[in-house]
Amino acid sequence: MITGATAGIGAAFARRLAQDGCRLVLVARDEQRLAESAAELSDRYGATVTVLPADLSTDEGCAAVEEQLREPVDLLVNNAGISLNRSFLRSTVADETRLLRLNVHAVMRLTLAVLPGMVDRRHGAVINVSSVAGFGALMPGSTYPASKAWVTNFSESMAQSVRRYGVRVMALCPGYTRTEFHDRAGINMSKTPGWMWLRADDVVRDALRDLGKGKIVSVPDWKYKVAVFGMRHTPGGLLRAVGRKGRGRLGREER
Repeated sequence: MITGATAGIGAAFARRLAQDGCRLVLVARDEQRLAESAAELSDRYGATVTVLPADLSTDEGCAAVEEQLREPVDLLVNNAGISLNRSFLRSTVADETRLLRLNVHAVMRLTLAVLPGMVDRRHGAVINVSSVAGFGALMPGSTYPASKAWVTNFSESMAQSVRRYGVRVMALCPGYTRTEFHDRAGINMSKTPGWMWLRADDVVRDALRDLGKGKIVSVPDWKYKVAVFGMRHTPGGLLRAVGRKGRGRLGREER
């Protein structure tokens, strides 16, 4: 099962897993795009694809996906997520609540829905798509990094709790990735250097490789591995100074 499956990293997961012969359940809000994606994957790869329209920022949407997860699932990819193009001081309760419900609450609910069955079967994996942004407060005023810090820490904790049962949980933490994500959020990325961008297909390739190796946190591409190492080991005061000088755009990358 892949959430946020019609674009960006979610669509790249769908293509790769369809190519590998997996049966897919695709989740997204847009029913028409889901149908188009399913038809394309079926035509190109001969994949068996089930679509599930659901808005995971709502209780009803989460409940519909939880119901589907009662069926055995070998891999859950929690990819759906959003960012906002404004700081917290200029935001609204409604927008911040939607961000938290999609980036945090839905990840928690779907992971809780799928893990008990995987533990009982002694088999299965969860990939939670997080972000390089979660490793440091380099986007002053944005709550996006805080939500992704939760996803990464949550995934690390869950991974340790279920590993002994043969179940894997991994946080995927990409940097800037070429998707619809920024356009949807109204974020202007035109000044971001080309060398900083990743391809969604490459992110997925690295993620599945790292999952197979048993990694708990996957950071695709050497330049972002270096960035994460710096954010994890740089003194907090220096890191905050860098964040103040920068434009605070690092990490609004995925989807």
